[in-house]
Amino acid sequence: MNIKRALRVWQRNATVYKKLYRSSLALNFFEPMLYLIAFGYGLGGFVKDIKGMSYLEFIAPGIVMSSAMFAASYECTYGTYVRMVYQKTFDAIMATPVRFNELVLGELLWGSTKSLIYGSIILIVISLFGLVKSNLVLFILPFILACGLIFASLSLIATAIVPGIESFNYFYTLFLTPLFLFSGLFFPLEGLSSIVLIVAEINPLYHLVKISRAFSYGDISLISLKDFSVIFLYLLILPPLPFILLRRKYLL
Repeated sequence: MNIKRALRVWQRNATVYKKLYRSSLALNFFEPMLYLIAFGYGLGGFVKDIKGMSYLEFIAPGIVMSSAMFAASYECTYGTYVRMVYQKTFDAIMATPVRFNELVLGELLWGSTKSLIYGSIILIVISLFGLVKSNLVLFILPFILACGLIFASLSLIATAIVPGIESFNYFYTLFLTPLFLFSGLFFPLEGLSSIVLIVAEINPLYHLVKISRAFSYGDISLISLKDFSVIFLYLLILPPLPFILLRRKYLL
């Protein structure tokens, strides 16, 4: 596999994004900001402090990771599917020296990059709001990228198996939304049923939110070795799967 050719695919997507970033920004930036304002300032006025944090301080670091998750997911579901099926961009790229695995790697890299862009923007915003309490916040950046790679991989897997573009509704409603709601972002999961806790333990966003919160407030006691281990395991298992499944989809 030639990394340079994969980067050319990344460059192609980045060039298109520069022309269309305004509409993409509205979708991936303002939605998490509305969550932050509505829940943090609205609902937060009726919620007591959680673990020594105001409700706004509690949810803000999680919004960083959820923004990264949705940025990669939108890009590598609808974006990739349109390029592959409707715009025939994949066909055009495959007419060049780029090989299929390099094309998929370029898609993964671009999905991860969009996560880093939007997660970093939200991180800057919450810093300006005074919601970051530690210089350890810089350690969040590689985990934003890890979040992007995990959910870009999951989204490309979904792209490879859906029968049509309308089927992404199932992916978002039945898969991403539960991960989002039961990630510990909006409320602590301790004390809930054992089933919820089991689901949370296999939810990558849950562990990413914990890591983000810990580094934002400089309280490493909020995370454990298990959180890092789960993220590493997902990074090890998921990225190879899109290469196999998308090839089957493309050749059909």
